[in-house]
Amino acid sequence: MLREKKPLPIGMEFFDELREREYYYVDKTGLIAELLRSQAKVTLFTRPRRFGKTLAMTTLKCFFEIGTDPSLFEGLVISREKELCEQHMGKYPVVFVSLKGVDAANFARAREQMGSVVAEAAGRLDFLMSSERLNDEDKDSLRALRHYSMPEQAMTDSLRTLCRLLEKHYGRRTVLLIDEYDVPLQKAFYAGYYDEMVGLIRNMFAQALKTNDSLELAVLTGCLRISKESTFTGMNNLRVLTIADPRFGSYFGFTDCEVMQFLEYYGMPDAWDVVHEWYDGYRFGDQEIYCPWDVINYMDLLLADPQAPPQNFWANSSSNDAVREFVRRMDAGSARRELQILVDGGTVKKRIHQELTYREMYATVENLWSLLYMTGYLTNAGKPDEDGMPLIIPNREIRSIFADQIMELFREETRNDGEALKRLCDAFAAGDAEGVEKAFGGYLRRAISIRDTSVQKARKENFCHGILKGLLAYRADWIVTSNRETGDGYGDILVEAVDGSLGIVIEMKYAENGNLESGMREALAQIDTRHYDEVFIDDGVEKVLKYGIVCYKKRCRVALGDG
Repeated sequence: MLREKKPLPIGMEFFDELREREYYYVDKTGLIAELLRSQAKVTLFTRPRRFGKTLAMTTLKCFFEIGTDPSLFEGLVISREKELCEQHMGKYPVVFVSLKGVDAANFARAREQMGSVVAEAAGRLDFLMSSERLNDEDKDSLRALRHYSMPEQAMTDSLRTLCRLLEKHYGRRTVLLIDEYDVPLQKAFYAGYYDEMVGLIRNMFAQALKTNDSLELAVLTGCLRISKESTFTGMNNLRVLTIADPRFGSYFGFTDCEVMQFLEYYGMPDAWDVVHEWYDGYRFGDQEIYCPWDVINYMDLLLADPQAPPQNFWANSSSNDAVREFVRRMDAGSARRELQILVDGGTVKKRIHQELTYREMYATVENLWSLLYMTGYLTNAGKPDEDGMPLIIPNREIRSIFADQIMELFREETRNDGEALKRLCDAFAAGDAEGVEKAFGGYLRRAISIRDTSVQKARKENFCHGILKGLLAYRADWIVTSNRETGDGYGDILVEAVDGSLGIVIEMKYAENGNLESGMREALAQIDTRHYDEVFIDDGVEKVLKYGIVCYKKRCRVALGDG
């Protein structure tokens, strides 16, 4: 009988719950030892979303906090560090706050949400109200923090106050953990109250991280390294570890070895090629990293259906505003060529600026390159030099996000070009192969092609197929379908006039070797041998036209078949 497997840790962010319920866990506790040996007072880790930042922070909380359960760490890497565990495990009061829920349409509401975060943290310290080491004034300070509408000064001093009260009670300085510190800034930027939020967070952090005598160490996480001039003003004790830093590279996300062990544990070692192609490719420092959110969710699919194709889990977990804005600005010239190089699997060298304010991030295309790198949509393909850092799209999943945004922009542009669309559709209806070739070829030349060069030839015409289907949908009186069963197979694109007066059969090919003539003949022959026009004949359609279309990169040839 097969041993029951551990449950998958989908969405699990709390280390103690994960360990107590025996979910599958990829051991990242080496982070604790490296953090302690570094002896940094304040550390900021910046990583893209869905790479385990919150789980890392709750792991630190469980390790340092007084009253922790040592059994949570049995058998893990940190348990081998006997001296460090004796000195630090369960030895500190801990203040843990997460700012990921501060998401409001205006500053007043956002301030209330910040107040709620502080109030929740203060509520967990209710035992201090009976502490003999705290005087009445101390307890009044704690009471003030238990209400989300606390006064401005209390809010500014809140994190430092909690650290001070805990140190006074325990006689030990406090560990402060702030998760997703930059989420309120991101939301404020989009909603129009960025300056107010920057001011609030700057003042809170200055008190908690700079002038806090009760602080043993602090760790912050976020997606971005916000400019010191806006958020971390005057903080000389801050160590920032970005995705470009060689230190701590393997502690967020899965390594190749960890993914192989994971797949083998669940009996899916043959899925490695697909997982590698779709979810690998990120580089943190010198480490090649997989996105853990994607790997775990894909395994969940595979356990239900071993033949399940990979999906884009990252795109559905948050917005893709950075890619959308980037694609919209790739209007012409070198910028468009660079985007084409990226979606074709190539590299582009750019200077990366990691200290930007949100206001600066969208100000220029050059800053958008940096934003895409820091948020994981691009990754480094080698060491930077005087010309910049070589950037590449990390994997098939992220490439599909770019492709979706490129196609959406193309659809928007073509919808505004009614005359050109009418000429294309009229040429199809008139049996004008030369007119179709001219009109469709014009669209291909203007578009950023998103052919999938990593897949088999049979799927490489998907880019051209998708464009043409979208263009033909311009005619409201045409029914356009793709891969519809007809005759002895499935026709690429079938068009039928609503009144039954016209049927169009389109078979598309991609000329892998650039031989357009041969591909065109093959397309027409396939229509005839597989009787793709049968569906129209059976329906009594008056006029049936057959087109063979072959594409190669941004060129196409079109031929009209015999009636």
